[in-house]
Order: sequence, then structure tokens, then C-alpha cells
Amino acid sequence: MSMILKIVSYGHPALRVKGKNVAKINKRVLRLVADMTETVIDANGIGLAAQQVGFPLQLFVLNLPGDQSRLNAMFPMVGSVPPKLLMPVAVVNPEIEPYGEVVYAMEGCLSFPVIEGSYPIQGLVPRPSCVFLCAQDLEGKKMEFHSTGLLARVIQHEFDHLQGVLFIDRMDPSTLEELKPAVERLLNFKTE
Repeated sequence: MSMILKIVSYGHPALRVKGKNVAKINKRVLRLVADMTETVIDANGIGLAAQQVGFPLQLFVLNLPGDQSRLNAMFPMVGSVPPKLLMPVAVVNPEIEPYGEVVYAMEGCLSFPVIEGSYPIQGLVPRPSCVFLCAQDLEGKKMEFHSTGLLARVIQHEFDHLQGVLFIDRMDPSTLEELKPAVERLLNFKTE
């Protein structure tokens, strides 16, 4: 039976650690994936990296909403969603190659929760519009595909987590400056 894990907040050291490769997909890894999946669904999230639940591994789960036709539109290079990518899906030991024009879009993060008396920590983040992903599935088989749109953005966001990089690190300085009071409040809230 899966359980909901605690999502660590900004300031937790695990968020700044580059994850280790998953050497073997064993029962512990499968249990972690099941718990992460339950956690991202409970949090109404669309992605969750292992670092966000305190495990520095090269592993994330995706849980994008939408029907099959909407997801198919995100895969112009291959024409349809790869069968192994029915949501939610685990991505193990990913490597990515972002490409295409840089697009600014709003991003937030489950590790930057809204605290009482503050506002959401969200901002425009520039990212390439497309990405090629090569990874393993939970059976250890190779998974690779091109994606665009929201899926490409979420893959890049979660991949950054695996490297110890946060979405605020990608923001331009003026956007980050506007968010500084909320970010500092989050840090202070965690230490109170």
C-alpha cells in the first residue's frame, strides 16, 4: 500500500543535491515510486522529483492531466504518446537534450508552498520549447522520445531538480527580485 510522503520545502538541503543514478530497480525503488506517485496526485502536482521527498536519486514521476489526444499533440515528432508514458509515469536515470526556441512561461513548484499571509512563489521561466528525453522505465528498459509544450517544460523542471537546480535559479534577476520577499518568508517560516 502506498503512502503520502512529506514534500520538503525550499531551504531543505536535499533540494540542492545532485542525485545518484539508480543502480538497480529493486523493491525499495518501486516502493519509492509508488509513494511518490501517491504524493504527487495528493498534492495536485504534475511532476515530483526524488529530491523533493528527501531522496537524492536520478528519478522523477510525471502526472500531467488531460486526455490521450491532448497528450498526443505534445509529441509532434513521434505522432503519439509512447505506450510506456501513460500517466502517471516514472522516469529513471534521465538524460535530456533541450532544443527549439526559448519560451517564457509561468512555473511554480511543490517545494515552494504558499504560506499563510503570503502569495504563491511563481514566475516566468525561460526554457527551450522542445526536449529529447532518454531514460529507463521501471522495467529497466530504454525510454526515449521528443516532446513539446507543457510536457517538455515539466521534464526540464524535474530534470533540474535531479541536478540540484531550482526553477528560481532559471528566472531572470528582475523576476526573482519581485519574489524575494515571499522566498525569504518561506525560508524564515521553516526555521521558526
